[in-house]
Amino acid sequence: MYVKIDFSSDEAFYIQLRNQIIYGIATSKIQEGDNLPSVRELAENIGINMHTVNKAYAILKQEGYIKLDRRKGAVIAIDMNKLQAIEEMKENLRVIFAKAICKNISCEEAHKIVDQIFDEFERG
Repeated sequence: MYVKIDFSSDEAFYIQLRNQIIYGIATSKIQEGDNLPSVRELAENIGINMHTVNKAYAILKQEGYIKLDRRKGAVIAIDMNKLQAIEEMKENLRVIFAKAICKNISCEEAHKIVDQIFDEFERG
């Protein structure tokens, strides 16, 4: 699994790692049942603290993207609670759309952006 951390970004490393794993799942680069590297291995490979990787894995588990198994480690296991996922997405989008409105981005422009992003993932 290829992960690249932007050390100059203001975004926390654990958030960058979490997001890249979610992108990997969305683009089918990582699939249901795949094992993620161990916390120690991934931390060494990308040059970050083990606690940072552990925090990213804990959040992914809490959000329903992985399961932690003592024998297998972190395994991709998507929680299929679609209604809950839709509610979480609504909450996240409310903030994003509020920012868009503040920046005078129209509904039509927002729809185009959403379509472009979905197209990127479908092409994977």
